[in-house]
Amino acid sequence: MKRVPLRWLLALAMALASPGAAAADPPMTIAAAADLHGAMDKLVEAYRHDHPERRVDVVYGASGQLLTQIEQGAPFDLFFSADSSYPQQLVAHGHAGGPPVPYANGHLVLWSSSLDMTRVQVADLAQPRFGRIAIANPQHAPYGKRAEQALRAAGVWDALQARLVYGENIGQTAQFAQSGNAQVGIIAESLALAAAGKGTYVAVPASMYEPLRQSFVLTRRGAANPVARDFAQFVQGPAARALLAHYGFSLPVDATP
Repeated sequence: MKRVPLRWLLALAMALASPGAAAADPPMTIAAAADLHGAMDKLVEAYRHDHPERRVDVVYGASGQLLTQIEQGAPFDLFFSADSSYPQQLVAHGHAGGPPVPYANGHLVLWSSSLDMTRVQVADLAQPRFGRIAIANPQHAPYGKRAEQALRAAGVWDALQARLVYGENIGQTAQFAQSGNAQVGIIAESLALAAAGKGTYVAVPASMYEPLRQSFVLTRRGAANPVARDFAQFVQGPAARALLAHYGFSLPVDATP
């Protein structure tokens, strides 16, 4: 049998003992409500600026659908919901690795790429000139549920039934309005701001819908992932909160940018 030179064995032992040989941080996957698309991309970019070696993936969707996926075993480490009730359900059903943490409050707007919306009121949408109106599916999208509440509060829900176009989540709803498949979208202010000046929008009065209190929670899988735990701390810090405020989110009462 050929003998291995002693210097090779010593080099191998030193390599195995060096810090670089330690196990790499595990990857981390975030399930995020679609209203976070622009903001979360920037949050992950800022986090990875300080931790370039860490892999962070994000899957966007409607909060209700993401909840179902997690409960069915989807490999998500953190769940950022557009409605605090969904993280609370995750805790109640035994699929969370900790308590929900409020991170932002969302806001609803009327947005259009082709019409001037700056003086439009929700009740005005009954006018034929506004054409098709895109909203997220109220069955599983928090912003869709709030859009229905606002339309009902304005007394135009029934009149608009034939003109409503439903997105699976608020991100798809914004795409419908941006592409012209709908003339108006009732969308998250964060997505209107992420459109970088394209189109115009006006806020839907907060009195017309339930507050969009948003929370995140570690999943049971995420509780064992040091990267997920570290990102959860990062999101509660001043830099992350300032970024969320930049995208139109208001902060929980106990937080300041």
